[in-house]
Amino acid sequence: MSPDTLSTPVVETAKAPDRAQTRAQAARRRKAIVFAVRVLLLVAFLGLWELLSRAKAIDPFNFSMPSKIWDQIWTWGTHGTALGSLGEQIWYTLYEALLGWVIGVITGVVFGIALGRISFLADVLGPFIKVLNSIPRIVLAPIFLIWFGLGPSSKVASAVVLVFFPVFFNAFQGAREVDRNLVANARILGASDRRVTLQVVIPSATSWIFTSLHVSFGFALIGAIVGEYIGATKGIGLLVSQSQNTFNPAGVYAAMVILAVVALAAEGLLTFAERRIFRWKPTGSDS
Repeated sequence: MSPDTLSTPVVETAKAPDRAQTRAQAARRRKAIVFAVRVLLLVAFLGLWELLSRAKAIDPFNFSMPSKIWDQIWTWGTHGTALGSLGEQIWYTLYEALLGWVIGVITGVVFGIALGRISFLADVLGPFIKVLNSIPRIVLAPIFLIWFGLGPSSKVASAVVLVFFPVFFNAFQGAREVDRNLVANARILGASDRRVTLQVVIPSATSWIFTSLHVSFGFALIGAIVGEYIGATKGIGLLVSQSQNTFNPAGVYAAMVILAVVALAAEGLLTFAERRIFRWKPTGSDS
């Protein structure tokens, strides 16, 4: 056997780490480029908005301008709002949204898995769920305000009804899409219905459920904000309402910016948790 033949496997194995390192560098480079383009787009949008407002090309009273929005956020952050400190308003809204989100997720998962596993329940309750889902749920906020008052309970209820349905339908579909071979093998091994549900169905439906979590937290924030806008004693939604009533567009936009930051932070936490749980799943960057 020639020396060239003996050295060929060594060369091939040496190339594998190089390819992996090249892919990793390309992925990091792409992330940096994407981030830079996002920042440039944001800066260009804000700069154009500021320029058009100062040039009176758009009405600065109605559209405000980024500099005034930042001044409003700074004023709220340093001197507080008419309702109290800015942190207190953010926490009040976040508390309502989080509580409504948790309740909506738990009930949505439980009912979704139950109806996905038990056909009789799905047949009986299916039409009722479809009818409830067809109701514009935002219009329920005034009803909840009458039932539960100006406190956080009415906002939590609004968040729950907005979160429940997307989580329910994803959990239901996830339970229906479980590999029948896995269920059959578990039954052959003597697993009861409860063990099949806990150890096969729910883990298989987890990816479906996590998909709905990203959307549902935004719905929870919407439910809390709409409830506060209609009637509340504290919260970001009440800041929006007061800013609108006092013809302060900068305050409206400032509250929207604060909500966007909160929503992005929540999305980041959910994405981090999903990546930790589904570390075994391949990512698109590897392709």
